[in-house]
Amino acid sequence: MELPYGDTTIEASLPDCNVTVAEPPGGDPVEPREAAERAMADPHGPPLAERVSADDEVAIAVTDVTRATPDDVLVDALFSDLRAAGIDREQVSIVVGLGLHRPMTDEELRTALGEYADIAHNHDADAAREVGTVEGPDGESVPVELNPIVADADAVISTGMVEPHQYAGFSGGAKTVAIGAGGESLVRYTHGPAMLAREGVRLGRVEGNPFRAMLDEAGDRIGLDFCLNVTHGPAGFLGASAGDHRDVVRDLSELCKRNISVSLSNTYDAVVAGVGAPKDANLYQATRAATYVALGDYDPLASPARRAGDASGEGDDSAASGARSEPRDRGRLVVPARLQEGAGEGTGERRFYDRLRGAESAEALYDEMRRGYEPGAQRAFVVARVLRNYDIYVTNSEHPGVVEDCLMHASGSVEDAIPKGSDVLVVPDALDTLVVSDGPGNGFAR
Repeated sequence: MELPYGDTTIEASLPDCNVTVAEPPGGDPVEPREAAERAMADPHGPPLAERVSADDEVAIAVTDVTRATPDDVLVDALFSDLRAAGIDREQVSIVVGLGLHRPMTDEELRTALGEYADIAHNHDADAAREVGTVEGPDGESVPVELNPIVADADAVISTGMVEPHQYAGFSGGAKTVAIGAGGESLVRYTHGPAMLAREGVRLGRVEGNPFRAMLDEAGDRIGLDFCLNVTHGPAGFLGASAGDHRDVVRDLSELCKRNISVSLSNTYDAVVAGVGAPKDANLYQATRAATYVALGDYDPLASPARRAGDASGEGDDSAASGARSEPRDRGRLVVPARLQEGAGEGTGERRFYDRLRGAESAEALYDEMRRGYEPGAQRAFVVARVLRNYDIYVTNSEHPGVVEDCLMHASGSVEDAIPKGSDVLVVPDALDTLVVSDGPGNGFAR
């Protein structure tokens, strides 16, 4: 079988295992420019040209290198309407929504934004200033901080990728500006242990999700005037939507779900979760594959025997060293990832690494982080939650030492990470597949 690895693929073969491949419907791919132009011509609410004035200073928040958004195409489509409204290029600034990720390099900006790279600015969360507050689920007041360029703009626009997100249900919409171009206050609250423990905060859920609701409220408080987002599946881009940010997310999340959901009723000894570029550049992002599988609508590793088994995180590492043995009670999540950036280079990535590297055990780290943690470290909290019950093996990486530092196992290949005789589920594109409980839309290849 072929699995994504960076910008290419790797081959894996498990002849001694019983293998099931999860294949979502996929949908019919579209050309991003055509989809964006159609969306701009038929937006949710008034068209962009009617939402801005000729003398406005405009800020466009775009996604960073961790998202496969065709921002050059989307920004070009936005400029078409802005020019029609009498707005010149000199009135527009682009802010890269880094959140707490690392800045993009000049070369990355040119690749992502093409002719618009020269008007792009990397966001600095430390420079964000408060523009108001939003109300938390229990009535608490949470500051909303914003990049100064965005805060001072007369009109605020965002691009985005509506794709499955561990906490927001789906990303995109107001998230690009509220988190990507925001400060630490909203990140600290929304990504904190109390919020992540709330009912409805889960992968693939938009309605009734308090995390998503706070992002939407923040978008209103910021004054997000217009969104242009896309969504994608394993086959490529599936569509675009424009206009009011809530409608854009609702529209594209439903389109995405229809094309990436796979229903299951069985459980497995191991799950191979593919990632590929851009998410497998560092361990922070690549671990999404494991947590999306284990903490989604249906956990394919949650067999009764395994739930009753060892949850200590200790155990035989023979598979990691190349020896094949019989399956253990603890399930395995196997993630092939290049990790050319190691754990990651941004503030959030460093906090993630420091938390995991300094932990005595997954259980101890999870208990400690339930009392609170700094923004960006939430990925360590979620990874620890999974590691309490399952082992995570990262294979084929350029930084196996970083993997081993973080309570996970490094293995040279997928084959070395999976014991002989295992029942294995392969999810070739784990970030573009929603594993759900058995029902309509089942798609498998045996």
